Amino acid sequence: MGDKISLSDGAKSHGAKKGPGGRDRELSTLVATGEVSDPKSPRGRLLNAAAQLFQDKGYARTTVRDIAADVGILSGSIFHHFRSKEEILCQVMLEVTRVARARMAAAVSAEEDPRERVRACIRCELEAIHGLAVPGFPILVSEWRSLSADNQRLVLTERESYESIWISVLNNRPRGAGIADAQLARKLLLGALAHSHTWFKPRGRGLTLNALADQALLMVWQEG
Repeated sequence: MGDKISLSDGAKSHGAKKGPGGRDRELSTLVATGEVSDPKSPRGRLLNAAAQLFQDKGYARTTVRDIAADVGILSGSIFHHFRSKEEILCQVMLEVTRVARARMAAAVSAEEDPRERVRACIRCELEAIHGLAVPGFPILVSEWRSLSADNQRLVLTERESYESIWISVLNNRPRGAGIADAQLARKLLLGALAHSHTWFKPRGRGLTLNALADQALLMVWQEG
């Protein structure tokens, strides 16, 4: 399955500010407020294992026993933390979204130029989609129908907070820079970036993630 990345690791790789003891300030806040599980805790280890397994094998093909085996516990022990496999999926999606939002907010705040802010959003999302920042981001799309209606509403609330950063940044483009409607621009970008998961493989040679981000930027920012 490759190197494992903690749900919390995503706050570290793009624009995050360092806090005391080398911890990322944004991540420390998320953990302190209980929005993200401590990756060293039993609950956090279960969520990290589940995120990677759901992404690699799919939700339907991943069993509770698989998750337990990955962290070295008995399958029954999982139910001390979660009532069901779907609850695990929902919590993974919630925490993935919160970490992705924290990363994007930090990356945007680190840039002053409006164009670079859009590019920062694109890069952060590509990093998340391709597993370079946080495991499980693609399942927000691929496993959406595995959630009940109630759990979908919970995740949508978090997603709206994430999308609000995108809309704010896209609304700050100058007139004539590209697609004027920020909502439409975001929808087109969302589809293109999400689909890149099926064909783009980050490597040292060929098309790099930075180069892909630059090309995606041209969809919504064209300078005359």
